[in-house]
Amino acid sequence: MPPKGHDQSYRRSVPGLPSLPRPVYGRTESLPNRALTRRHSHPWVQLSYAIQGVLEVQTSAGRFVAPPQRAVWIPAGVPHRVFSSPRTEMRSLYLDCSVTAWAQPRCHVLGVSDLLRELIRRFSQMPVEYQEDGAQGRLVQVLLDQLAEAPQIDLMLPLPQDSRLQKIYQSLQLHPEQATTLGHWSEKFAVTEKTLSRLFLRDTGLTFRAWRQRLRLLGALTPLEQGERVTDVALACGYDSTSAFIAAFRQQFGATPGEFFP
Repeated sequence: MPPKGHDQSYRRSVPGLPSLPRPVYGRTESLPNRALTRRHSHPWVQLSYAIQGVLEVQTSAGRFVAPPQRAVWIPAGVPHRVFSSPRTEMRSLYLDCSVTAWAQPRCHVLGVSDLLRELIRRFSQMPVEYQEDGAQGRLVQVLLDQLAEAPQIDLMLPLPQDSRLQKIYQSLQLHPEQATTLGHWSEKFAVTEKTLSRLFLRDTGLTFRAWRQRLRLLGALTPLEQGERVTDVALACGYDSTSAFIAAFRQQFGATPGEFFP
């Protein structure tokens, strides 16, 4: 599920490119409102990246979230939808598969270093049909080298496949503050709590408690990046205290909200 308010989102168009004019193609967009794309795929790799705003890419496997200094790597042929928060500045890249042989064939989030960020900025200013055999081509090669070395970041919420767990997910996505336990859901579905716990581990690789915490914390990134107060975000995510939220945030992301969004 996309972030709250997605039903009022502006629907972004998907470029109808028959082929890429160069091995690397850039797309620059300024999106003042929340936006989404229809479910689609490309015959090339996509790097969904924003220098401002929070992006979310959803595939059948899960939700991949990218605040600034992060990007989502989407392999060729993977059906996906892209959601963006208001006031997002996109600097996406499309890459021909011939120049990404080193990449893993699965969707994941990458850390964007200062150097990689500036390379993407500079590339976005170059002509679409840049000179491949000159200085511009060398810059593109450095950009590709930096992409190959970019670390993978665990900013993904795996989505359950079991129909009962999907109902739990849909409910918690709409109301992450609710304190319903797995016992509550087991009574609703007339199965044992142990059964639901086993299904969560099978479908997501996480316990229900860890999975729900990740759902809440990933959902907190957009309002925090938009400047909402930490206390308000903590309460909206279901935390009883700001300190408990900050501790969980630090454990998940390795930084406090203030450090993560300076």
